[in-house]
Amino acid sequence: MNNLNLNRRHLIKAGAAAASALWLPHSHAQAAWPSKPLRLVVPFAPGGSSEIVARAVASEMAKTIGQNVFVDNKPGAAGNIAMQEVANSTDDHTLILGHIGTLAVNPYIFPKLPYDANKDFVPITLVSKVPSLYVVHPDLPVKNLKEFIAYAKSKPGQLNYGSAGNGSAGHLAFEYLKMVSEIFMVHVPYRGTGPMLTDLMGGRLQAASVGAPALLAFIKAGKLRCIATGTAQRLPQLPDVPTVAEQGFKGFEMTQWYGLMAPSKWPKANIARLEAEAIKASRSAQVKEKLAQETALAVGSTGAEFDAFIKTEQARWKAVIARAQIKPDGA
Repeated sequence: MNNLNLNRRHLIKAGAAAASALWLPHSHAQAAWPSKPLRLVVPFAPGGSSEIVARAVASEMAKTIGQNVFVDNKPGAAGNIAMQEVANSTDDHTLILGHIGTLAVNPYIFPKLPYDANKDFVPITLVSKVPSLYVVHPDLPVKNLKEFIAYAKSKPGQLNYGSAGNGSAGHLAFEYLKMVSEIFMVHVPYRGTGPMLTDLMGGRLQAASVGAPALLAFIKAGKLRCIATGTAQRLPQLPDVPTVAEQGFKGFEMTQWYGLMAPSKWPKANIARLEAEAIKASRSAQVKEKLAQETALAVGSTGAEFDAFIKTEQARWKAVIARAQIKPDGA
């Protein structure tokens, strides 16, 4: 009888140990992050450079992070609606594609924002820079930036440049050039890049600055003339076009840029995991190739490097916005 009781106790202990062994890995799996698909919010409409960048890095990151990463476009109010939503999100599976506009421009053109660009978000990685190009109508009697500046100074206030709207990247890019070159031109804001380019190619505008992906085909077809690139180095797609810096303005750089941001309330361990996976994806050959096809440059910086970059950009655009007195549409 005693032996029977002892055997029974051994069986109970063995069963408990087996149950524990089965339960523990399951418990760890439940606690692992991410535990469900990640939602990458893009604060702009589908079809632009922002979506191209987001889908490229999301697709690559999904290969190693253990969950799907899906892109969700949430346009409106210059990106402010999406930024507010993600800042207030309660889970740790929703992140956002940060942009020059939402992080370095909106804080200085809107009197009040529904989010704090520096406190509500943690920089994860700078994914990509999209080169800005300076173009003119081909009938304008200038071949390069030096000739363009001289021509504009000979006709102060008589030349127009267009942009996709007040506070847009193109608006900022041209105001930055105006500031450093001391030229005076009239800004004509449009509701989007498409209609602005139509008027530029039609000769109703003289100049503009736009992201390279939207311009290359028109430049190669001779419908627009590129007089400078805003990048630090020349673009392989336009090897004969000098940068603005090369043409007398040392340190000048104008690119639209995109990076991943997570709400600052996320657990630090999850932020660290996301940063490691996002950097790996951004630096991958697949993402570099995909972005190069769109004339975009892959970066893949650390979170600390991206944070320092944002602060530099904020200082740059705060000065440009104050000098040009840029206001958002409707202000």
